[in-house]
Amino acid sequence: MATKSFQSIYHNHHSLLNHHHHNHHIEIAPSTLFLKPTTTNTPNTISTSSLSSTKTFSISPTTSLSTPSSTQAISFDLLQQHLSTQNFREADEETRRLLIVLAGEQAQKRGYVFFSEAQFISEADLKAIDDLWRQHSNNKFGYSVQRKIYGKVNNDFTKFFIKVGWMKKLDTEVEQYNYRAFPNEFIWELNEDTPEGHLPLTNALRGTQLLKSILEHPAFKPTEEELLQAKAAGEDMGNGVTGLKGFMDGSKSKRVLKSDYSF
Repeated sequence: MATKSFQSIYHNHHSLLNHHHHNHHIEIAPSTLFLKPTTTNTPNTISTSSLSSTKTFSISPTTSLSTPSSTQAISFDLLQQHLSTQNFREADEETRRLLIVLAGEQAQKRGYVFFSEAQFISEADLKAIDDLWRQHSNNKFGYSVQRKIYGKVNNDFTKFFIKVGWMKKLDTEVEQYNYRAFPNEFIWELNEDTPEGHLPLTNALRGTQLLKSILEHPAFKPTEEELLQAKAAGEDMGNGVTGLKGFMDGSKSKRVLKSDYSF
């Protein structure tokens, strides 16, 4: 998942996603999101501090359950430094680098994370990354923030991309959205207009499976309290607590085509 420029998340042959609300039309136009894989050479052992105190995280870089594990320490200091100064562009890059290291030796060798490797990243490590993002964004950024949005739109990635601002509305007569171009069209500052959950970005080079694996990781499983609150509010947290019908009311609109993300 370590990347600097987005590869195409939409192929030219993919269908447009159309929504109709009465006579209202929403269309998703094909465009490109790029993520450029970059390999980061990481030493076998990195000892440093996490947050404000010295802390060592034990991780097991494995690609299968039968692969012998090795233990190494990792620091979140650089991520904290970038976030504390609101250097969100560099923090996003550092987050991708950390996930590669946490995913294991094979991910480090190839320079990106397979979706199947996300399960080997410990809950503690993912929560540590997420805590830093939330702490330095007034709870506006972070994987757990994205996870809640993902659940509220019934796990629909097109709706999710629109909600977190990874797609932009075009100035056309028909309501139409295009994917933002990396990096200049993404929002790297925190203000009132910045969409909730806009950062960190996730590699879409091989489709949405990696993003799905992160958002559905046990580290971000809704708490009992969150489930009760979602049920009371009529929202869907992606765990069977359903009430919100999604981006459009199915009784009043018709989705003509559904996007295919299985590339």
